[in-house]
Amino acid sequence: MKTLNFALFQWMAAGFEPSPWLLPLASAIAVAGAWAGMALMGGAAWRRPSERGYVMAALAFAAATAMVAHAIAAALNLPRPFMLGLSPAYIAHGARGSLPSAHASVMFTVALVFLLRARLRDLGIGVAALAVITGWARVYVGVHFPADIAAGLLLAVVMMGIFAGLQRLCRHVALRVARWGQPLA
Repeated sequence: MKTLNFALFQWMAAGFEPSPWLLPLASAIAVAGAWAGMALMGGAAWRRPSERGYVMAALAFAAATAMVAHAIAAALNLPRPFMLGLSPAYIAHGARGSLPSAHASVMFTVALVFLLRARLRDLGIGVAALAVITGWARVYVGVHFPADIAAGLLLAVVMMGIFAGLQRLCRHVALRVARWGQPLA
């Protein structure tokens, strides 16, 4: 698995001879991709008032996902490509654990949580596409391995499952509370 991860990195990354036109583009995406995702969330909250509560719940869950991703990365403390001398880091980045990618974890979590909601699926598809592009860019600029991005997607799937479970639990509790005190039929 490690060999495949390194081979994919070598294929995808800028390495020591980056494309002069692709590096600035990838660097901009690697830095600003998450902000673009936040802008999509803000747009959803602004343009779809009936979905604001759901978008805010997704935002809170994205924050929880970031904390989980950072905790896992700190515990595993796997080096980044630039730490191993496989590529320069073409964007500023700290030398800390890389797996899972917090960017990928958060962006894919938001995408999947949006995909659960019919009225937000179009935005979920957009955020998912943005997450894929941002993940590629972060590999290209030397701050992540492909496995870091894949692990971020896997964590997002788990977090989406937890979100869906909590959503069902809240509905169940709300139903019980609504029925509380009503005469039995």
